Amino acid sequence: MAHLKKGDKRLINAWTFYDWANSSYPLVITSAIFPIFYENVTQTKDASGKVISDVVTLFGVPIINTVLYTIVVAISFGIVALSSPILSVIADYSGSKKRFMQFFCWLGSLSCASLFFFNKDNLGLGMVSILCASVGFWGSLVFYNAYLPEIAEPKDHDKVSAKGFGMGYFGSSLLLIINLILIKGFDMNAKWSFVSVAVWWIGFAQITFARLPNGTKANLSEGNIVFKGFRELKKVWLELKHIKPLKRYLIAFFIYSMGVQTVMLMAVQFAKKEIVGLEDSNLIVSVLLIQFVGILGSFLFSRLSKKIGNIKGLGVSLFIWIGICVGTYKFVYTPNAFYVVACSVGLVMGGVQSLSRSTYSKLLPETEDNASYFSFFDVCEKIGIVIGMLSFGAIEQATGGMRNSLLALIIFFVLGFLVLLTIPKTKNVQ
Repeated sequence: MAHLKKGDKRLINAWTFYDWANSSYPLVITSAIFPIFYENVTQTKDASGKVISDVVTLFGVPIINTVLYTIVVAISFGIVALSSPILSVIADYSGSKKRFMQFFCWLGSLSCASLFFFNKDNLGLGMVSILCASVGFWGSLVFYNAYLPEIAEPKDHDKVSAKGFGMGYFGSSLLLIINLILIKGFDMNAKWSFVSVAVWWIGFAQITFARLPNGTKANLSEGNIVFKGFRELKKVWLELKHIKPLKRYLIAFFIYSMGVQTVMLMAVQFAKKEIVGLEDSNLIVSVLLIQFVGILGSFLFSRLSKKIGNIKGLGVSLFIWIGICVGTYKFVYTPNAFYVVACSVGLVMGGVQSLSRSTYSKLLPETEDNASYFSFFDVCEKIGIVIGMLSFGAIEQATGGMRNSLLALIIFFVLGFLVLLTIPKTKNVQ
């Protein structure tokens, strides 16, 4: 297979189209329709419809429904963190990066479709579907992200990364709007929206798979390929120890990822429980608001990074994140206040994700082993998310409320911001 041609517009467009395809999962399944569906299905209500309990029982153990959700999602990130080093090495040495990306794409999309059968009576099977959908989505991104430094020059990484996130926000928002029209206007069962995600994801992903090559085979050295994945991580870490800007950046990224992804994964459940008088339909509208502001935010921060540098751009976004968490903890109790927070989250959500991906790719040393380097990046992110989600769930389980869990997120953002300030200046990102 021939090497990828950097800067090829058709190749870049095909790559960004996977964001269009798979972003239907984080919007519909983790952010909008399914979280509301999950809350309504797992709550116990009296005859008047008032919620009297949010505790469910799994394998005889009583647990708050949202805490169960955070644990399952955290486990999924742990699975990806443990498996991606092994699979990335296999992809490198077999030249099958695209095939692994396709496998996780199918796993995620089919698991979304299986959520059609989710109910309180088969809670265990439903949680398996949630687990596999999350593993499929994040597992495919390990290989998707590894293509970025192969298809674009470093000077274009911010722009291409932002284009991908922009495509994702727009495409997923379009699917959510279609589902809302069908649910509200034609009385479609909300469960069919989970099937629509599967069809959208796997369907549009074929545009990406049609153009991306599998990748070139690396020379296979002797040794157990399973353990080689972790040896590759160790090798990357040893190399990073001599690249101070990249090492400091990864530490900062590891810490603030605990907060960023936890906010995005738990925002709707938080609003459902903590915001008085917020109707389900208005909650979904607020999610759409986050999406469209996110499109603007990803490009605004891309332009900001060109003027002040990636590190300072990320610093600005984290400073805003700190303000969002502090403001939400202290003042956000009403729908109108939540809409203000939703707009603020949208502004920095796209910016921090896009800049995080492109900053890492620009800090990488010259190498053909991009899959292993991005595997290391993804492991850092996933372990950070596991800690963030478990911290969030543990505080809720201990205190009985999700608002107190915001205190952990504030700490993560502050520490990440402080470490970011210690990164030495480098040509590519300053």
